[in-house]
Amino acid sequence: MPSSTGPVGSTGLLLEIDRADEAPLHEQVERAIRGSVRAGRLAPGTRLPSTRALAAELGISRGVVSEAYGQLAAEGYLLIRQGAPVRVARAVRPLRQQAPSPSFQPAHRYHFDPALPDIGSFPRDHWLRSLRFAWREAPIDAIGYPDPRGLPALRQSLADYLGRARGAAADPEQILVCTGFTQAFSLLCRWLAERGAGAIALEDPGWHRQRLIAEQAGLGVLPVPVDAEGIDVAALAESGASAVVVTPAHQFPTGCVLSSERRAALIEWAEAGEGLIVEDDFDAEYRYDRAGVGALQGLAPERVAHIGSASKRLAPGLRLGWALLPSWLAWQLSPAKELTDAGSEVVGQLALHDFIERGELDRHIRRTRLRYQRRREALLAALAKWLPEAKVGDGAAGLFELVRLPAGTDEAAVVSRAAALGVGVEGLGLHRFATGGDPALVLGFGCLPEPAIERGVRLLAQAVAEPAAS
Repeated sequence: MPSSTGPVGSTGLLLEIDRADEAPLHEQVERAIRGSVRAGRLAPGTRLPSTRALAAELGISRGVVSEAYGQLAAEGYLLIRQGAPVRVARAVRPLRQQAPSPSFQPAHRYHFDPALPDIGSFPRDHWLRSLRFAWREAPIDAIGYPDPRGLPALRQSLADYLGRARGAAADPEQILVCTGFTQAFSLLCRWLAERGAGAIALEDPGWHRQRLIAEQAGLGVLPVPVDAEGIDVAALAESGASAVVVTPAHQFPTGCVLSSERRAALIEWAEAGEGLIVEDDFDAEYRYDRAGVGALQGLAPERVAHIGSASKRLAPGLRLGWALLPSWLAWQLSPAKELTDAGSEVVGQLALHDFIERGELDRHIRRTRLRYQRRREALLAALAKWLPEAKVGDGAAGLFELVRLPAGTDEAAVVSRAAALGVGVEGLGLHRFATGGDPALVLGFGCLPEPAIERGVRLLAQAVAEPAAS
């Protein structure tokens, strides 16, 4: 007989035994009773059949039922006492049936996400080759507990890459491999808070998540204005901050580049007051009109903590990043990293090392730079066609554009109306410290093909016009 199914005793318990199932019979009984208790079909205190009765009902041996009951009693689901009937333990509570959680991110047909690269262009075959090579060639001790700073081979590859591509003064002994900018910056903020720093200066406007990370670490935040030349260093000096976060190669979200005069002034500020500059180097390789601006870290290695990641260069889901730290800070953050996660996962590190060494990262960036340039041009053309009254900056770089809307436009209403039309956009207000200011949108173009950019901007133009017409 392949299976036996039926209600057992007065409990109405429905058990199914499938003799073709690879699972042992006692595990099938355990699974059925455990599931009924969790679902609430067997309430606390419910009496179950004796081992003899249940075995006879199912056509199995009494020993199978005894073993199942014993396991469930050990787990706390059943109460078994000498001379008393078997009952469901009174401490057991059924699982609550909850409604499905809403998705983390609203589903938009056209999402101009400034943080998302073209994940469709991720070089799967080349990455798979690196993964295979990593497993085949890695020494066996590489998959033990790793160096919390990151695998030495990857740190050397990153040092070479950052020196070549970003003009950084990179020492592999001062590189900390992390899961991305968020973890590296969080470690820095907690370190600052532990040493009595009350606050950290942030660009205004600036990436809103920087503020959240700093505040979660217990730091206050000091907004410092940004203009066409980058962060206002005079205002930074007046703030009293001892540490500041900047995006010098391509400021987020305005898109400006920190001028050479401001670079010099910022380094002078750090050296005069022994301050710390945190350089968020998120998309600096993507410059379309000339060579990219070199890393600020190369000018002052002992005053700049340079943080980069694979998020824009490859894909955010890889969760691979790095912090190139001043020598006096590198060894202080390593213990914090070890206590956080005992070191980043090894397989991705091995693969990234091989990927860099074979030149695949450089080739991927060259390929995607051309693709992003075409998408940026498509965005500018669509804006000129459908939103001619909007103003766009002249910084030909990165994966986003700051689009300034006509004066008097209700920025929040545009964002809401665009979402209703299936278009996801971020308002500049999300990244400002204070309310108000000229209305603007931060439009990412990296993750949308050219036809989708055209259609999305056309719908966005409707969202801009609708509030004015209502």
